[in-house]
Amino acid sequence: MARVRDVEIDEVPEDTRETYQEFANEYGPFINQVKVFAHRPVAVRHIMGLLLELKKEAILPKRYLEIALVVVSKLNECTYCVAHHTPRLIEQGLSVAAVENILADEIEGFDEVDMLVRNYAVQVTEKPQYMRDQIFADLKKHFTEEQIVELTLRTALCGFFNRFNDAMQIGMEDGVVADMLAHGVSEGSLPGHPAE
Repeated sequence: MARVRDVEIDEVPEDTRETYQEFANEYGPFINQVKVFAHRPVAVRHIMGLLLELKKEAILPKRYLEIALVVVSKLNECTYCVAHHTPRLIEQGLSVAAVENILADEIEGFDEVDMLVRNYAVQVTEKPQYMRDQIFADLKKHFTEEQIVELTLRTALCGFFNRFNDAMQIGMEDGVVADMLAHGVSEGSLPGHPAE
């Protein structure tokens, strides 16, 4: 249970309900998150609305987006986000071992671009002020500038969500852990859960 009460859809202003409903039903199983954000309807409209628009445009291949999101969430030890995004990354063709060891020096099934995205997500999360120009030169070999901006935005925004979820103690929705287990990932791979 979160540190604040859930705000149901009928409690938010009319101009927020469509985004609330769409985010809860179509973006993913994030109903517990939107119920907390709904204390500030403007945040639902603009933050959740932004994510919905970016998803519709889909200019960044989902594989690379999910690599970045899982990397950031593992670095920040956000159990909520790791559990939600791990199955989505496996659906992009990565093995369970690759996802569980995504912070390792060598990752099964990762190609040059996967590693570049992984390394970029690490740098954006840990020490963006020390980033070298070379990583941007490397990114520009595979991505447009628009895609690089979105990758950076989504990586940094994921760090925000990690902190928000943990600070507010947003609970896991029913079925999220079961979905992860159905994809072959053990609960022991979640931050704060002992390995089996």
